[in-house]
Amino acid sequence: MNRVKTLLILFLMSCAVTNVSAQLNPGTETLSKYQDSLVKITSTLFSAPSNADRFAQNAKFIKMLVTALKTPSSFDFGFDSLQMISVIQSPDRTFRIFSWYVPTLEGTYRFFGTVQMATRDGKLKLYPLLDETDQFKDTNIIATNKQWYGARYYEIVPLIVSGQQTSYVLLGWKGNTNKTSKKVIEVLSFANDELKFGKAIFQGAKNTEVKNRIVFEYNKLNSMTLRLDKKEQMIVFDHLAPFDPNMEGNFEYYASDSSFDGYRLLGNQLKLMENIELKNDPNAKDDFYIDPKPKEIPVKN
Repeated sequence: MNRVKTLLILFLMSCAVTNVSAQLNPGTETLSKYQDSLVKITSTLFSAPSNADRFAQNAKFIKMLVTALKTPSSFDFGFDSLQMISVIQSPDRTFRIFSWYVPTLEGTYRFFGTVQMATRDGKLKLYPLLDETDQFKDTNIIATNKQWYGARYYEIVPLIVSGQQTSYVLLGWKGNTNKTSKKVIEVLSFANDELKFGKAIFQGAKNTEVKNRIVFEYNKLNSMTLRLDKKEQMIVFDHLAPFDPNMEGNFEYYASDSSFDGYRLLGNQLKLMENIELKNDPNAKDDFYIDPKPKEIPVKN
């Protein structure tokens, strides 16, 4: 009898906590319903039988996502059930990025996203990300959210330099074609209420030209490590090389050669460090991706 009484008390306490939580966060229930609907859309978006169907589903997803984000204090809702979509927040909680892709039947990808800013009054402040990759004749140019070098981001690393406004390194998977995949190291800055992608901060070896962003390309059937190593305090990645020296420049034949390089912040630049001694601990983000399909997308940490 005492056990039954104890269980009843625990149940009533749980209900009370849930009720208080709902009162403190009146938008949570609404956002949960929106999230359920968004999950249903993504379950068919990636497997629709035609490109037209996929982009039609994607349009529905975008419309519903924007509607959901209009809910007061939506910035504090995690959207954790949206496993098909990357939702990452900056460590300083000033913004977060929603980013995803639509795969085509031809093996290419179109990227979509938005940057949501934290606001004091909880009102919506969004910057849509418009993928203009096809228009990039030079991947080293400075871009904006309306001219975006699309990617699905999975990590944000603040760059704190004395005397400068904080900018943020974004690590992302870019996909490419049915033969090669790409990953990107991007830099996001905020100025005059505008977004800027790219920054002259990447210093290569032997005083080569400083770059605004770094793009890696490699064989689609291989994976590539690209992540922040907190212990080493640098962004580390696999060194890519062709299977055969005669294939240099043909990225369909590039893969990791089992060595590692990295970028470390020195002064106000990210300096390339080659041949790093590094233990490659397993990381769910390292294999982002070999051949992305809904069932293969790793769960966000």
